[in-house]
Amino acid sequence: MRLLGLSVQEKERITGSWQILAAAVLWGTTGTAQAFSPAGFDPKVIGALRLLIGGLALLGLALSRRELGKLADWNKTLVFWAAVFTALYQLCFFAAVSKTGVAVGTIVGIGSAPVAGGLLGRCFCGESLTPRWYLATLLAICGCVLLSLKSGEVKIDLLGILLAIGAGVSYAIYSLMLKGLLQEHAPNAVMALVVCGGAVLLAPALVKVDLNWLLHPRSIGVVLHLGIATMALSYWFFARGLHKVQLSTTITLSLAEPMTAATLGIVVLGEQLTSSAFSGISLIFLGLVVLIIRRPSGTLSAKS
Repeated sequence: MRLLGLSVQEKERITGSWQILAAAVLWGTTGTAQAFSPAGFDPKVIGALRLLIGGLALLGLALSRRELGKLADWNKTLVFWAAVFTALYQLCFFAAVSKTGVAVGTIVGIGSAPVAGGLLGRCFCGESLTPRWYLATLLAICGCVLLSLKSGEVKIDLLGILLAIGAGVSYAIYSLMLKGLLQEHAPNAVMALVVCGGAVLLAPALVKVDLNWLLHPRSIGVVLHLGIATMALSYWFFARGLHKVQLSTTITLSLAEPMTAATLGIVVLGEQLTSSAFSGISLIFLGLVVLIIRRPSGTLSAKS
């Protein structure tokens, strides 16, 4: 059945694309939220608490809806490795930024993810990489490069580069594993187990560290926002979108994250809107439009 020229499958794809974008926009608020943290906060601790709070929120939702089912029905190996790569992404990204700076760490990490996602989707899901995907990905990555130019001095560190690539590849791999789990289980249950598993793996980051900064009311607000909005709610959207959209498309759509972060930095934090930042935001936005908007096939009348 077609309605207004769009098939049911096409409507599902568009809905899924918007859900991925919603998740990416929420992820893009992470940096702005951390900017409101008081002095002395530890990024590794924030990463661990983000997973813990988000995982517990998703777990509570899954339990309330009785979506977890029987433990025997789960592919425990897939759940374990999805959790491992979720935790690895957090560790690799923060370490990369520390080693090689925000500009290089971010662009290499974010830029390598769509490439890895496209290859994984092609190899394991049989997805076709269309000219539209290549164009959208190229535009979005170029936009990310332009955004990174406003971040100041560029520092090249080989280990930092490898860690950034590891972050991008980890994101693509855990997205692939989530896609497999979503074929058999409810989105809330999948995300609850994977995120909670990642939180357990990062729990050692909370041992023997100074947590006094957490006693500040502003810290509590920041951590709750990161856990509820940028983890639980964002992955609620992400899981539903990932179930409907190709892996390669999903990873490219996620590049809305740096676009959101840059926009919030200008609007909320008062950062300067340079020509490179404006061009970068515009190119990423254009790439996302290219990927989402398609000319509907068929006529514009409803058909059954």
